Amino acid sequence: MFSHVMVGSNDIDRSRRFYDALFAVLGAPPGTEEQKGRLIYVHNRGRFMVKRPIDGKAATHANGGTIGFTMASPEQAIAWHRAGVENGGMSIEDPPGPREAGAGEIFLAYLRDPDGNKLCGVCRQPPG
Repeated sequence: MFSHVMVGSNDIDRSRRFYDALFAVLGAPPGTEEQKGRLIYVHNRGRFMVKRPIDGKAATHANGGTIGFTMASPEQAIAWHRAGVENGGMSIEDPPGPREAGAGEIFLAYLRDPDGNKLCGVCRQPPG
């Protein structure tokens, strides 16, 4: 359904440090910056991009928006969360851990990136 996700940033270098560390946990290569200044990450056929807003105004986060990233295991979600916090992100909501959802238990880890975008590492547990 989705081809890519793009978030705005006020500091591409700060975002590069944060997202390079975050996505390294998932086995993704570091981001590359193209001529227009967009920072691009490509992994498992998905694209995640970071850029300064085209309109020249400050980048802001989406109120109520969350970008979810698939985790292979609860341990990977914890490592992903730790990498984010150690590289300028902020832990939000409850600490990483299992949550009861309509379709069973899931493991969630929530962060805000350095520009305030809300991110979630999600591991959907197979039925036990």
